[in-house]
Amino acid sequence: MESLQVKEYMNHYPVTFTADMVVEEASLRFLKTKQIGGPVIDSNHRLIGFLSESDVLAKMIETIYYNEHFADVADLMRKDVLTVKPYDSVIELGQSMLKDKPKVYPVVDDDGNLLGTICRNDVLHAIDKHLRSGFHAGK
Repeated sequence: MESLQVKEYMNHYPVTFTADMVVEEASLRFLKTKQIGGPVIDSNHRLIGFLSESDVLAKMIETIYYNEHFADVADLMRKDVLTVKPYDSVIELGQSMLKDKPKVYPVVDDDGNLLGTICRNDVLHAIDKHLRSGFHAGK
């Protein structure tokens, strides 16, 4: 099977967050972009965490109940982030997604710099495109 690489199907311009961003601002970014999660980066564009829409939702609900505001992305983000490289196989990533369950993976270079993201929908698109390309025609 020909290689389908992450770099061919990743989102090169994902919404990103910073650790010092307030949760309400992160919520607005999710609402505007309809993205379900995004990388948290430092000032050098290095990946330092990941923030999910569900993390923000939980905090926003807590804010309503307890009237507590003042949370930053740093308080909510995951620091142990599963990542992929641009030269990784989309097929192998798809198999990993079945086991590990993240819906969005940051794509980083060998130095940990963020290059983009790839989600389950991107993987489905890549596989569908590959199958429709005629590669399996006649089988």
